[in-house]
Amino acid sequence: MKPKQNYLRSPRRLLAAMILGTLAFSATVIAQTNYARPEFRNSFPALPLEQSASRGIVTRDPSSIVKCGDEYWMFYTGRGLPTFHSKDLVKWEHGPAVFKTAPEWIAGAVPENRNMSYWAPDVLKVGARYLLYYSVSSMGKMTSAIGLATNPTLDPNDPAYQWTDQGVVVQTHEGQTGAAYNAIDPSVFHDRDGSLWLTFGSYWSGIKLIQLDPKTGKRLTPDSKIYSLAYNDSIEASYLCRHDDYYYLFVNWGSCCQSTNSSYNIRIGRSKTVTGPYLDKVGSDLLKAGGSVFLATTNGPLFGPGHSGTLRAEGRDWFTSDFEGDVRMHGKATLAIMPLTWNADGWPEATVNDLKPISPAKSTTTNK
Repeated sequence: MKPKQNYLRSPRRLLAAMILGTLAFSATVIAQTNYARPEFRNSFPALPLEQSASRGIVTRDPSSIVKCGDEYWMFYTGRGLPTFHSKDLVKWEHGPAVFKTAPEWIAGAVPENRNMSYWAPDVLKVGARYLLYYSVSSMGKMTSAIGLATNPTLDPNDPAYQWTDQGVVVQTHEGQTGAAYNAIDPSVFHDRDGSLWLTFGSYWSGIKLIQLDPKTGKRLTPDSKIYSLAYNDSIEASYLCRHDDYYYLFVNWGSCCQSTNSSYNIRIGRSKTVTGPYLDKVGSDLLKAGGSVFLATTNGPLFGPGHSGTLRAEGRDWFTSDFEGDVRMHGKATLAIMPLTWNADGWPEATVNDLKPISPAKSTTTNK
């Protein structure tokens, strides 16, 4: 989310962009035509996960999904950080927002953020509490900060339920010295050795990584090393996970926030070490605009996948994200949950069940 304006630098790139734009527009028109038939016009119900990735709830920039007690929880972009919860991953209900009033530090760190609209949160349980990271910024600006809030439980009916503001984890500003990067889109990762890491970044010089103190959830030191992991002209929404002997880095290319015209797509690379280098399937470095396609822009009625996550639940692995537009929801953004498998070469693959043909119900009416 939150793109900085980039401009094409040559006639060749302009021509390539025009061709790609034409192809994307054609795919959009075809999908919108197919899913505009009467049987698809009503609001989209929560179908079984085997039939649809979309959960039919309006959501942008979802966090990883975590479990508390017998319920799954997810946080997403919006005023005060709104939530959804579910007992089965299929049907989701609104939960309480994290903040009723803005944390005091925000007015000084990001003065242009006046409406409590916080972006792209991520959540993880470490020890006896949940760590919730979130972005505070304004569209297209590098004056940004990633904040942290903690809670011993996500259950609002638990007497211990109380969000505590822990302040700033990392921040950036216009005209800062050194590398230009943007402190938004946090993703927290807890490694097997107990170390805690945070990836973040959007546009400018790309995706960054810092190490956190598991005891505080904050940066090890204010000036601890910042690692560069991935770069592209349009890149954001990183996510880091580990499977077997590799670390996997998911990133978004393209633009968000334009419904079914969004060009978001998810790219992937992997590394033997958490700090990189991350290479794609043909060995290209993600720092040099490498990245194998994990999910393309168009997936049947779903457009613009972004903000990756993984989940082990119900006896299997799942891939989670949003889609910037679901035709069946009048182009609104939706939470998506998809089966995740790992191929013989160790690369993850998500199955978008919405790509399977959907047959309208047969009519029981007879003509006389």
